[in-house]
Amino acid sequence: MEKIHFNIAIKAPREKVWDVLWNEDTYKVWASAFSEDSGVRTDNWKKGSKVLFVDNSNSGMVSLIEEKIPNEFMSFKHLGEINNGVEDTTSERAQTWAGAHENYTLKESNGGTELEVNMDITGEFKEMFSAMWPKALQKVKELSES
Repeated sequence: MEKIHFNIAIKAPREKVWDVLWNEDTYKVWASAFSEDSGVRTDNWKKGSKVLFVDNSNSGMVSLIEEKIPNEFMSFKHLGEINNGVEDTTSERAQTWAGAHENYTLKESNGGTELEVNMDITGEFKEMFSAMWPKALQKVKELSES
């Protein structure tokens, strides 16, 4: 697995950026950069909780909140996939993602926030996510600064 890194400067406090990232309504807006109908299901974003990043067909990623420091850091550990509502953490395809991390770091910077995203990625998806992440971060910036 490779690591990819993205960052953006946002003229808003960390608390606002954090809320934009993990509020169910705003999450759907910025995550639409990955899929028009992106959504998330979790129990209040608690450390140790399972998270389903899904689309309208109930397909996507099964993950775990491995670390959470409010307004500073969130780390997801990907466990596998979900397809039409059926979780898969054991197939060969699901195992290609198992153990991958997606980390969000928010740092105070010049009176605003620097948002960094670091993600483990397989070669097959690197180009796709490299094109999508800048669009997603731009939406986070717009929502946070409005």
